[in-house]
Amino acid sequence: MSDDVSADRPVPAHIAIIMDGNGRWARRRGQPRAFGHRKGVETVREIVEGTGDLGVKHLTLFSFSTENWRRPADEIGALFELMKHYIGADLEGLARRGVKVRILGSRDGLREDVAEMIRRAEERTSGNSDFHLNIAFNYGGRDEIVRASRAIAEAAVRGELDPANLDEAGFSSWLDTAESPDVDLMIRTSGEQRISNFLLWQAAYAELMFVDTLWPDFSLDQLADAIEAYKPRSRRYGGLDAGAA
Repeated sequence: MSDDVSADRPVPAHIAIIMDGNGRWARRRGQPRAFGHRKGVETVREIVEGTGDLGVKHLTLFSFSTENWRRPADEIGALFELMKHYIGADLEGLARRGVKVRILGSRDGLREDVAEMIRRAEERTSGNSDFHLNIAFNYGGRDEIVRASRAIAEAAVRGELDPANLDEAGFSSWLDTAESPDVDLMIRTSGEQRISNFLLWQAAYAELMFVDTLWPDFSLDQLADAIEAYKPRSRRYGGLDAGAA
């Protein structure tokens, strides 16, 4: 497809990124995993600052999964501190730029200081709408669906919802990502080719891209290249291409 035709195609409204490879990046440099996570935060900052300029309105980053609790306690502690540092250092700048921050995932088991930081970030940016930044933290796709299903069942028991009237759109409104559309493009760095329990419902028809670059080396230029590669893809949603026989 020519560049002219691709240029006319819409950019993805919602990009989700599995930020993988911090540990390997550090290991190749003879450094502890925490060193890679710190460098990964610098990449987060670059990508968050530039994604909106590429025309994207919603960005979801996979930061810490429900399965990551199996990692060593010192690494988990380092990840929590990095999350606090990033939000603490960047929150006012994000708020001034019209970014709405939403932390996806369960709040159960989080340290109180981390939970308070999450509340503060969401409250400070709640009135913004120029760009939506979702950070999946203590998140798992199956856990999200179970939590939504439980909340729906409890609402039905209270008589606030008729299960017979529940459809896909209604179910989506109970998910953590209720304010964002379904994922158009999902990217995973580091060369691994799986989605690792990330946005299982929202990514039902997402275009998937797997890049070999480790997350600390991922750049805004590479994100722009991924968007350009996305544009010519034919998204059929189970149907046929326009003009197909």
